[in-house]
Amino acid sequence: MFESFNKRKIKKKEITKRVREDKAKSKERKQEIASLPETERKEIIKSDKRLQKEQKQQRKNELRSFSRKERKVAKKEAKMYKKIKNRPRRITGWSIVALLLLITGVTVGPTVSGIVGNITGRHITINTTSAEGVKVRDAADVVSEDIADEGIVLLKNDNNALPLTDKKINVFGSTAFSFKYGGGGSGGSDQSRAINLFDALKNAGIEYNQELYDYYAGMPEIEAVAGESNTGVVQVIGGMLGNNKAADEPEVSDAVLSQAREYSDNAMIILQTEGVEASDVNTEDLKLTDEMRALVGKVADNFSNVTIVVNAGNTLELGFVDDYPSIQSILWVGTPGPFGTNSLAKVLSGEINPSGRITDTYVYDYTSSPASENFGDYQYENLDKAYINYEEGIYVGYRFYETYLKDNEEGYRETVQYPFGSGLSYTTFDWNVVNQQLNKDSIEVEVEVKNTGELAGKDVVQAYYSAPYTPGGIEKSAINLAAFAKTSLLEPGESEVITIKYDTRDMASYDMENENYILEKGTYQIKLAKNVHDIDNSIDFVLSEDILYNEDADTGTEYRNRFNQSDNELTVLSRNDWEGTYPSDEDDSKVASDKIIERVQQHEFNDDVPMPTTGAENGLKLEDLKGFEHEDPMWDQFLDQLTVDQMIEYVSNGAYHTGGIEDLGIPDTVLLDGPAGFNFFFKQFEAGAYPTEIVVAATWNKNLAYEMGETIGEEAKAYGIHGWYAPNLNIHRTAQGGRNFEYMSEDPILNGMIGANMAKGAQDQDITVFMKHFAMNEQETNARSGMLVWSNEQAMREIHLRPFEMTVKEAGVTGTMSSFSYIDGKWANQELLNGILRDEWGFEGMVSSDAVFNFMESQKAITSGNDLMLDIMSVPKNKERLKEAYDEHPEAITVGLRNSMHNSLYATLQTYLFN
Repeated sequence: MFESFNKRKIKKKEITKRVREDKAKSKERKQEIASLPETERKEIIKSDKRLQKEQKQQRKNELRSFSRKERKVAKKEAKMYKKIKNRPRRITGWSIVALLLLITGVTVGPTVSGIVGNITGRHITINTTSAEGVKVRDAADVVSEDIADEGIVLLKNDNNALPLTDKKINVFGSTAFSFKYGGGGSGGSDQSRAINLFDALKNAGIEYNQELYDYYAGMPEIEAVAGESNTGVVQVIGGMLGNNKAADEPEVSDAVLSQAREYSDNAMIILQTEGVEASDVNTEDLKLTDEMRALVGKVADNFSNVTIVVNAGNTLELGFVDDYPSIQSILWVGTPGPFGTNSLAKVLSGEINPSGRITDTYVYDYTSSPASENFGDYQYENLDKAYINYEEGIYVGYRFYETYLKDNEEGYRETVQYPFGSGLSYTTFDWNVVNQQLNKDSIEVEVEVKNTGELAGKDVVQAYYSAPYTPGGIEKSAINLAAFAKTSLLEPGESEVITIKYDTRDMASYDMENENYILEKGTYQIKLAKNVHDIDNSIDFVLSEDILYNEDADTGTEYRNRFNQSDNELTVLSRNDWEGTYPSDEDDSKVASDKIIERVQQHEFNDDVPMPTTGAENGLKLEDLKGFEHEDPMWDQFLDQLTVDQMIEYVSNGAYHTGGIEDLGIPDTVLLDGPAGFNFFFKQFEAGAYPTEIVVAATWNKNLAYEMGETIGEEAKAYGIHGWYAPNLNIHRTAQGGRNFEYMSEDPILNGMIGANMAKGAQDQDITVFMKHFAMNEQETNARSGMLVWSNEQAMREIHLRPFEMTVKEAGVTGTMSSFSYIDGKWANQELLNGILRDEWGFEGMVSSDAVFNFMESQKAITSGNDLMLDIMSVPKNKERLKEAYDEHPEAITVGLRNSMHNSLYATLQTYLFN
């Protein structure tokens, strides 16, 4: 299998090169034609079309002369060529429609008032400039820099090249002038206080080459990108249109290199990607451009101590560093917030000892990931919807590489450059297990960590487990993250005992056949590790018999398969037959079954319910319900007072706020993005700005995550904000996801632990925390036109839903944001929002939609567990949908509206508004 895997990789590289060459030729030809007079141009175009037709026929004739086997190979290569060629496609029909609505909707049409109100922030009545606001923002800036300090990862440090002994450095590349502090869209943040990289170097006592700086600063390319920071709707529309491409890298002359060599032997280059909300990256974006490769080569050939800085939210291919011995160090900074440049400079100078760990697997070729085989633009032929197949199953990220290459160390080293969890330090640590208690209820290990080096530093103890596997049985990764802990700052010679503890049932696998979780008998290896592949100590835990878990430990709800109603057949990757089950999009059925079409297009209303009372005069105000449980009968008396019109108005108008109903004591609320600090999609204001979630996760520090959430909660109270659209808990399914910067990692446990602590910090400040995007929102291509996401129950529960479950149970969040995705053929899937979220996990609170597009219909939402519509452009239309549905299904719609009001008002009642 490894041989065929390598052949596929080589073939992909060959075809990718061919695509690039063909595109370059095509571009050159178009430019050549464009320069001709119009009459000649038309004739040339006709001639070229005739030639293309003849070449196509010639290829067909050649195919007929091939043997059957040769034809099959040729067809596969043709499909691969087409797939690679089309992958960069960045704009689809929904983008154009959304853009037109955004541009023209404010001046024409019946929705003008609502759109203007939402875009101008008429309902966003906040004040971030008060004395209290300034005070909490100052505190936020401290937390932001603390996270950036601990989130930096030292991936390579040959010959102790860092920290710099000679505090002088040459900074090469245009990217130094467009440092990426954060992401864009809803994941953007206020960068008005961002520290320029060169100022940060000065702050840390590092001198940079002023002549080299001046050389770059005077170039038109640099002037065009310097200081760019579109983070809201402008950047998202740019993503839709494919306009967020990096600028070309200017050449460096021999004279400039000569001057720089005289200045210092230290050099630094910053690498970036262009991933953003509404736009994914393709695999070519993860490699060095030709211009950047040329710059790296020049710098590496002329300087003996080169540092590469990875300033990107997507994982890049870094194999080129192996070609240059002079590249002695690599620092990963991610997108580290407005003060991340300070943190980078402090790591270079040695003021800070890096303690971060990467949250993804860095491989030499990202097309080696099975998930990358199904990523991109896939459309049904008989249904106006896109689809995506998660055929990799549970084998996401390291789970694939560590399992597939389990007994092939040579193959592993050829494939994986930096394993998940990797990170170095300027000092050294020794570990010693001082106590262990392993039983059927919990796994607990105490580890003494001692700083044996010469500098103060922090260390991370990562705990993994390997479960017994039966070939042909339940799928299991060869290794899984179970828990982790980070030390405090340890001085040289200082020790600290840290405790790793988790529930034994956390190692159970979901059995789709028997619809339960199971710990199979056998030996479980508990592994204490520096990273997923570097095991320091292994402890055996033996189970003599199977342990079955038939119901949720917290709610007692019985487990069952919930996402198989569409009967969609999917071949999912199995370690029992790697080659036979390896993902491929070549044999996709692009024809949706009748059952899938029915589930997508139809909706069942439950009319067999009693009609609730509406418009009663019971004399209750919302504050009278303070302290009452969600299911207390007193809620019925309060909800009986609401009219149908009031409820329709409330649930339809849920974009960044909820409206008040004065007679019932229901207040207005303000709900805002985002995961890197408060921002409003359409308008900037001053607020705390934090590193993006990938950097927060890279700290592997749960306390810091809590502190960030807590500070955001304090900001909310100072500004007059009541709900926070965060944290983002989706998985880095591939390296290509446009929003990977605002998601945490490829691992559900890391996401869950960091996310739950961040959420709890904010929730403890009595605001509504909306964990998002629930669920399976790992691709931007086609997301906003409604995409059918297919997986199996085991992968969904163990990988994609697990971080949300942990956050519900450990943080007690009262908000959730649903995703754009159709799960098992349904947007706002009732089994997901009511069955899993509420019944199985015990969530109590409100579910808001993501930003509403045309396929997201309010009457389906409120009868399926989605309570609020985050509707910017189509409020009147969704109100009308509810009224029409009410005329036809009065009982079902009234009950749905009432449930939505109950959930929303319960969450609002838990906020500081009622303290």
